[in-house]
Amino acid sequence: MKIYVVKSGDTLWRISQMYGVTINQIIAANGLDNPNRLVLGEALVIPAPYQQYVVQSGDTLWAISQRLGVTMQEIINKNQLADPSKLYVGQVLTIPVLYHTVQAGETLWAIADRYGTTVQAIVQSNNIQNAGMIYVGQRLRIPEAPKPVIEVNAYVTDMEQAGANLVARLTPYFTYVSPFSHSVGEDGSLAPLKDEAIIRTARERNVAPLLAITNFVGSKFSAERAALVLGTPEIQDKLIANILTMLKEKGYVGVNIDFEYVNPSDRENYNNFLRKVVAKLRPQGYSVSTALAPKISAGQKGQLYEAHDYAAHGQIVDFVVIMTYEWGWIGGRPWAVAPISEVRKVLDYAVTEIPRTKIVMGVPLYGYDWKIPWKQGTLARIISPKEAVDIAAKYGVAISYDETYQSPFFRYTDETGQQHEVWFEDARSMQAKFDTVKAYNLRGISYWVLGTAFPQNWPVQAANFTVKKV
Repeated sequence: MKIYVVKSGDTLWRISQMYGVTINQIIAANGLDNPNRLVLGEALVIPAPYQQYVVQSGDTLWAISQRLGVTMQEIINKNQLADPSKLYVGQVLTIPVLYHTVQAGETLWAIADRYGTTVQAIVQSNNIQNAGMIYVGQRLRIPEAPKPVIEVNAYVTDMEQAGANLVARLTPYFTYVSPFSHSVGEDGSLAPLKDEAIIRTARERNVAPLLAITNFVGSKFSAERAALVLGTPEIQDKLIANILTMLKEKGYVGVNIDFEYVNPSDRENYNNFLRKVVAKLRPQGYSVSTALAPKISAGQKGQLYEAHDYAAHGQIVDFVVIMTYEWGWIGGRPWAVAPISEVRKVLDYAVTEIPRTKIVMGVPLYGYDWKIPWKQGTLARIISPKEAVDIAAKYGVAISYDETYQSPFFRYTDETGQQHEVWFEDARSMQAKFDTVKAYNLRGISYWVLGTAFPQNWPVQAANFTVKKV
């Protein structure tokens, strides 16, 4: 997989010829609605000719296996396909091998370097007796280079069949899916959620559902509700009993606790509550995880941060989701949603308190469109990455890229004369995030939130990681 940034005069045909892939593969990988419309500065995912195959209309697994010279079973195993008969247009399949025809002057070392694998892997895959004796025209089987194995969580806020449909076509990319959310009542009850279709779809396709619980009251996090629950042992006991009942009845594999804006005075109460949850759930085989605010120091002030004890959570629970997004937010000034420079500050602190094997880095799947000059009290509009590119195309503006924040942005003026500033995610910004996960050797990533159109994210993820299934 490569990422290409559109330049003046580019066409899809020219780009496809440059990289030796078909136009249709580029269209499918990026979800392009109009192949004749490219935006200056737009990032395009270029799938590898064989190692990544983007399913097109009419494809079957048998036809793909014949075309690419690999067995159906190899494709099934590599992509952990629960039902090989069910492929969807735009799905990215990792093809575990490709073939190379030796050219004059080539060596095994040069070939291995080109494909990101090793000489030994090629030698073993082709039963070569003498690594120095290859010949022009020889067809070599090139094994896929190993990729880091990570866990991937995705939150979903659409319920019933709409939520299940979002999850269904993306299950190869997830370890967990977390319907959001069951709010905790003042009596320790859990608010109902119409998530049965999501859970059923997830389990059918080898994705583990997590029970996400929050201190929501209405549509906001409530410090008062958290204080009541965390300060009352009887309510905690009822809540834990209700969590266990729901885990068993609905088929969840664990609980993800997202208590936010907790009073600083409830910090140790929160830690003790987590200890009680773990003591009850872990012996029965359930995992416990939490969602934490993005802190850069233990003593960081502010109600969002103070009750979130990184060291304690790192010791108590199985893993933590650090919400490394919302620097640019709906009620704030225009800025990158997850500027990588800020994300890394959080991780620099987090790894001093939490084992890297327990850290799941939050990743946004959306962007914002702000009116400028920005005024206090105004709200941005949430947009998908695909919509951001459509806006740039509509108003004929080029997309820029901030190298410090590793994020694309642009400005435009609408029909009324109102100026706007847009920050969003693209293949480049996601690659920067995935590189960060690898550099810090983290457990994985957690997406907020499914439902925004971002087709190019999935081939980028597939090129970087193998998803662990539990």
